[in-house]
Amino acid sequence: MKFDFTPTKDFLIGIDSDGCVFDTMELKQKECFTPNTIRFWGLQGVSKYAREACDFVNLYSKSRGINRFLSLIEELDWLARRPEVKARGVKIDVPQSLRDWVKRETKLGNPALTAEVERTDDPGLRKTLEWSLAINDFVDMIVGSGVPPFPCVRESLEKMRGKADILVVSATPQDALVREWEEQDLIRHVAAICGQEIGTKKESLVLAAKYPKNRTLMIGDAPGDHKAALANDALFYPINPGDEERSWQRLGEEGLERFFAGTFAGEYQNRLVEEFNAHLPATPPWKTE
Repeated sequence: MKFDFTPTKDFLIGIDSDGCVFDTMELKQKECFTPNTIRFWGLQGVSKYAREACDFVNLYSKSRGINRFLSLIEELDWLARRPEVKARGVKIDVPQSLRDWVKRETKLGNPALTAEVERTDDPGLRKTLEWSLAINDFVDMIVGSGVPPFPCVRESLEKMRGKADILVVSATPQDALVREWEEQDLIRHVAAICGQEIGTKKESLVLAAKYPKNRTLMIGDAPGDHKAALANDALFYPINPGDEERSWQRLGEEGLERFFAGTFAGEYQNRLVEEFNAHLPATPPWKTE
């Protein structure tokens, strides 16, 4: 899906959605993603360890927020290295076709995977697609429209509006993003929504090149958001996992003012990023082989 955008303001602000604007990340991961991972990948015999791996990768580590297909591989790889899983004789199967596909595909979403399955009829990719579609069904059933944005999000969007072009930049499927932002009456604040079908967050933020230096800000709750900002020479404001309310309050009270005044880069941003990195470890708390 080709995406282009013509600036209408002097500033650009990209905002992640799940876990950043909406407190849906734990709900989606624990109630939608993890049960289907256990079901489709035959992990019933090690469900305790599977849940720990899924939570670590998707919520409590530096992999937080990565694309679902990449996270699936990482979860299964962590499980395969765990002594308790080996002791139970549960086979952890990561299709090589899936590893190959995520390396060459730039738009890691269901449409691209559907096309690949139709082209190859590969059983591993077909199971991955069934898993991914089942997750979407669970999200539709369980998450619904009852999750409001974090406190201070609406106020922050009001402060951005009129000064910056606002983009939703997310790895979530496009239709889910549109539905969630419409249901909470937030979509009126944004110029465009860029979900996984548009491309990676890095690809969506290439629009930063259309704005002057230090006039683009990415707001996110995951290291991938920070990396997308760095790749496009944009600034980064972190929403710290587990401390989202205070993060949004600080953005409204001082972060946006600094961004629009040109005093965000440097010491202030560095301090925020250091605090953010301290929230997310790179290795799990359990032993691996």
